[in-house]
Amino acid sequence: MGEHRFVLSARWRGGRNGKGEIAVGNLRSAVSAPAQLDGPGEGTNPEEMLTGAAATCYLITLAAVLERRELPVADLALTTEGVVNTEGGLRFEKIIHRPLIGLRAGATAEQVEGARQAAHRAEQACMISRAVRGNVEVLVEPEVVVNE
Repeated sequence: MGEHRFVLSARWRGGRNGKGEIAVGNLRSAVSAPAQLDGPGEGTNPEEMLTGAAATCYLITLAAVLERRELPVADLALTTEGVVNTEGGLRFEKIIHRPLIGLRAGATAEQVEGARQAAHRAEQACMISRAVRGNVEVLVEPEVVVNE
C-alpha cells in the first residue's frame, strides 16, 4: 500500500475577492471566497471543501463500520454542518455530522444501539476527523430508525 499522493492544481486571478479554478482527480471547480464572508461566492470555497472532505470521509467510514458490524442497514443519509466563526479572526470552529441510519424492519433494540455506537466510532476512525482533531471540534448527532 504505502504512500498515496493527491495533487491539486490551481489558478487564481485577483486579490482576496478574486476567482480561481481547482482540479484534483475527478473534482474540478471554480473557487472564490464565500458570499457569507463577503466574497464573490462563485464555485466552491475552503469552508465548503473542508466540510465536504469531513462529510465524505465520515460517510464512507460509517458505511464500513456498519458493514463490519453486520447491522441490517436499509439506507444511510448524512447532513454535515461546518461552523466558521469570524470573531477575533477567521476560524473553522466545528463540524457536526448528523447521520440518519435506517435499519431494516425487525431490527432489534441491540442493533439500534449498535448503529448509534457505530456512528460515534466512525468519527473516531475517520482520517479527516483525526487530521483536524485538536483544532476543530467534531460532533456526531446520530438518528437511528427502524424502517416499517
